[in-house]
Amino acid sequence: MTELALRKDAARKAAFLRRKPLFDAAPAAQAGYLSEVLAGYRGVPLSGFMPIRTEIDPTPAMIEASAYGPVGVPVIVAPATPLLFARWTPDTPMTKGTFGALVPEQPEYFEPEILIVPLLAFNRAGGRLGYGGGFYDRTLEMLRAKRATLAIGFAFSGQETEELPMDATDQPLDMIVTEQGVIEVAG
Repeated sequence: MTELALRKDAARKAAFLRRKPLFDAAPAAQAGYLSEVLAGYRGVPLSGFMPIRTEIDPTPAMIEASAYGPVGVPVIVAPATPLLFARWTPDTPMTKGTFGALVPEQPEYFEPEILIVPLLAFNRAGGRLGYGGGFYDRTLEMLRAKRATLAIGFAFSGQETEELPMDATDQPLDMIVTEQGVIEVAG
């Protein structure tokens, strides 16, 4: 393992430990600010995510957004490949996908222009520490090569950190939304 990989691994372990008590103490209205942000993009195709483990829950905002335009969820099809996005509504029959995240039983794929991105840790410069598979980094790179694509990190405010081990393949977030507010990333 490289020095950077070791630092990222240690940062992930620490971030998981920090996130657990945040999840346990989280208010029911976690997605209020996310709903406010998405209201400014009504009708724009977007992807949220189905929360796993101790992730913050974006589904209330996704439900609201689905009344105005297409909403999807990520689907992992193979290691080291970009994500695909399957259309989702609150009534979509779901099944367990890779890593236990729910995915539509009969996926209908599309390309979103906004991605609500889960994470373990973030900084105010738009840095994001994910789970290490590189799925969102590959996906954002691919989508951004085609068109403007907005990446919104969604996390508990306590997941913020100043130091994040980053490398050249890490795709930046455009904004971070927490249960306590919106953090604009300085360009």
